[in-house]
Amino acid sequence: MNKLLQVNKIKKIYHDKSGEVTALDDISFDVLENEFIAIVGPSGCGKSTFLSILAGIENKSSGSFNFNKKVTIGYMLQDDSLFPWKTILENCLVGLEVTGKLNKESKNYVIKLLKTYGLGEFIDKYPSSLSGGMRQRVG
Repeated sequence: MNKLLQVNKIKKIYHDKSGEVTALDDISFDVLENEFIAIVGPSGCGKSTFLSILAGIENKSSGSFNFNKKVTIGYMLQDDSLFPWKTILENCLVGLEVTGKLNKESKNYVIKLLKTYGLGEFIDKYPSSLSGGMRQRVG
Protein backbone atom coordinates (compact mmCIF):
# COMPACT_ATOMS: atom_id res chain seq x y z
CA MET A 1 0.00 0.00 0.00
CA ASN A 2 1.06 3.58 -0.61
CA LYS A 3 1.88 5.99 2.17
CA LEU A 4 -0.72 8.74 2.30
CA LEU A 5 0.93 10.72 5.10
CA GLN A 6 4.45 10.69 6.49
CA VAL A 7 5.09 12.45 9.81
CA ASN A 8 8.73 12.84 10.85
CA LYS A 9 9.90 14.11 14.24
CA ILE A 10 7.23 16.82 14.68
CA LYS A 11 7.98 19.07 17.62
CA LYS A 12 6.01 22.02 18.98
CA ILE A 13 7.26 24.36 21.67
CA TYR A 14 5.18 27.19 23.10
CA HIS A 15 7.03 30.19 24.55
CA ASP A 16 5.80 32.61 27.21
CA LYS A 17 7.25 34.92 29.90
CA SER A 18 8.05 32.04 32.23
CA GLY A 19 9.87 29.95 29.64
CA GLU A 20 8.81 27.28 27.23
CA VAL A 21 6.48 24.31 27.19
CA THR A 22 7.01 21.38 24.87
CA ALA A 23 3.60 20.30 23.59
CA LEU A 24 4.84 17.73 21.06
CA ASP A 25 8.21 16.01 20.86
CA ASP A 26 9.45 13.57 18.24
CA ILE A 27 6.08 12.54 16.76
CA SER A 28 6.71 10.19 13.84
CA PHE A 29 4.45 7.77 11.97
CA ASP A 30 3.10 6.89 8.54
CA VAL A 31 -0.51 6.53 7.42
CA LEU A 32 -1.21 4.18 4.55
CA GLU A 33 -3.96 4.69 1.98
CA ASN A 34 -7.31 3.32 3.20
CA GLU A 35 -5.97 3.07 6.74
CA PHE A 36 -8.00 4.40 9.65
CA ILE A 37 -6.13 5.86 12.60
CA ALA A 38 -7.13 7.46 15.88
CA ILE A 39 -5.19 9.93 17.98
CA VAL A 40 -6.01 9.40 21.63
CA GLY A 41 -4.56 10.57 24.91
CA PRO A 42 -5.31 12.50 28.07
CA SER A 43 -6.31 16.14 28.13
CA GLY A 44 -3.37 18.43 27.44
CA CYS A 45 -1.15 15.86 25.69
CA GLY A 46 -1.07 17.70 22.34
CA LYS A 47 -3.75 15.98 20.22
CA SER A 48 -5.36 19.24 19.10
CA THR A 49 -1.98 20.91 18.63
CA PHE A 50 -0.88 18.10 16.33
CA LEU A 51 -4.11 18.23 14.28
CA SER A 52 -3.83 22.02 14.04
CA ILE A 53 -0.32 21.63 12.61
CA LEU A 54 -1.51 19.09 10.02
CA ALA A 55 -4.43 21.35 9.07
CA GLY A 56 -2.07 24.32 8.62
CA ILE A 57 -3.68 26.33 11.43
CA GLU A 58 -0.57 26.27 13.60
CA ASN A 59 3.16 26.17 12.85
CA LYS A 60 5.43 23.38 14.03
CA SER A 61 8.70 24.16 15.80
CA SER A 62 10.58 21.47 13.88
CA GLY A 63 10.14 18.25 11.97
CA SER A 64 8.20 17.62 8.81
CA PHE A 65 5.10 16.02 7.40
CA ASN A 66 4.14 15.23 3.86
CA PHE A 67 0.86 14.26 2.26
CA ASN A 68 1.77 12.13 -0.75
CA LYS A 69 -1.57 12.83 -2.37
CA LYS A 70 -3.84 15.87 -2.54
CA VAL A 71 -6.09 15.64 0.49
CA THR A 72 -8.82 17.73 2.02
CA ILE A 73 -8.74 18.04 5.79
CA GLY A 74 -11.90 18.70 7.76
CA TYR A 75 -11.17 19.72 11.31
CA MET A 76 -13.51 20.99 14.01
CA LEU A 77 -11.79 23.18 16.55
CA GLN A 78 -12.40 22.68 20.25
CA ASP A 79 -13.83 26.17 20.45
CA ASP A 80 -17.28 25.87 18.94
CA SER A 81 -17.20 29.46 17.60
CA LEU A 82 -20.93 29.96 18.05
CA PHE A 83 -22.28 33.51 18.00
CA PRO A 84 -23.53 34.15 21.56
CA TRP A 85 -26.14 36.69 20.39
CA LYS A 86 -27.77 34.24 17.97
CA THR A 87 -30.12 31.41 18.87
CA ILE A 88 -29.10 27.81 18.19
CA LEU A 89 -31.16 27.76 15.00
CA GLU A 90 -29.74 31.10 13.85
CA ASN A 91 -26.20 29.81 14.45
CA CYS A 92 -26.95 26.73 12.37
CA LEU A 93 -28.30 28.83 9.52
CA VAL A 94 -25.31 31.18 9.22
CA GLY A 95 -23.50 29.08 6.59
CA LEU A 96 -26.62 28.83 4.45
CA GLU A 97 -27.20 32.58 4.78
CA VAL A 98 -23.64 33.47 3.80
CA THR A 99 -23.68 31.20 0.76
CA GLY A 100 -27.12 32.38 -0.35
CA LYS A 101 -28.61 28.90 0.08
CA LEU A 102 -31.06 29.64 2.88
CA ASN A 103 -34.62 28.88 1.88
CA LYS A 104 -37.62 27.22 3.50
CA GLU A 105 -36.49 23.73 2.49
CA SER A 106 -32.92 24.14 3.77
CA LYS A 107 -34.16 25.71 7.02
CA ASN A 108 -36.56 22.80 7.59
CA TYR A 109 -33.71 20.37 6.95
CA VAL A 110 -31.56 22.11 9.58
CA ILE A 111 -34.43 21.93 12.08
CA LYS A 112 -34.79 18.21 11.32
CA LEU A 113 -31.05 17.71 11.93
CA LEU A 114 -31.20 19.60 15.23
CA LYS A 115 -34.02 17.30 16.35
CA THR A 116 -32.08 14.23 15.18
CA TYR A 117 -29.09 15.30 17.29
CA GLY A 118 -31.22 15.84 20.40
CA LEU A 119 -31.26 19.63 20.15
CA GLY A 120 -34.86 20.19 19.07
CA GLU A 121 -35.86 21.64 22.43
CA PHE A 122 -33.03 24.17 22.25
CA ILE A 123 -33.68 25.73 18.83
CA ASP A 124 -34.74 29.06 20.36
CA LYS A 125 -32.15 29.03 23.16
CA TYR A 126 -28.76 30.75 23.13
CA PRO A 127 -25.37 28.98 23.28
CA SER A 128 -24.85 29.98 26.92
CA SER A 129 -27.71 27.67 27.92
CA LEU A 130 -26.10 24.56 26.35
CA SER A 131 -23.53 22.15 27.69
CA GLY A 132 -20.14 21.89 25.99
CA GLY A 133 -21.11 18.70 24.17
CA MET A 134 -24.33 20.23 22.95
CA ARG A 135 -22.43 23.29 21.72
CA GLN A 136 -20.11 20.98 19.77
CA ARG A 137 -23.10 19.32 18.11
CA VAL A 138 -24.46 22.73 17.12
CA GLY A 139 -21.04 23.72 15.74
